[in-house]
Amino acid sequence: VQLQASGGGLVQAGGSLRLSCAASGTVVYVNALGWYRQAPGNKRELVSTMTRGGKRNYTDSVKGRFTISRDNAKNMVYLQMSSLKPEDTAVYYCNAKNIIDGTDYWGQGTLVTVSS
Repeated sequence: VQLQASGGGLVQAGGSLRLSCAASGTVVYVNALGWYRQAPGNKRELVSTMTRGGKRNYTDSVKGRFTISRDNAKNMVYLQMSSLKPEDTAVYYCNAKNIIDGTDYWGQGTLVTVSS
């Protein structure tokens, strides 16, 4: 599975950004697609995931501000980020998990910088 993320950039606090991720390859064994992030000096953390059937999961710090969606026909996953805060600054990684063997696949990461 290959993942190609895009949409990061520089935005002021309170602004919005939309991340996109295209999955390709053997995606038939992928159920959940999602986003993780890693800020400098921090561990990579879960932001949000969404199953093929539509079940969404968010980390508490982004609930009510971020919305995940996906287009199963196009193997795309999106993250609409609103009311951005400086603490949202991080490299955001697209993630896919193989439901057969549990392998995690990662995109190249896209940098989101929120200025105060």
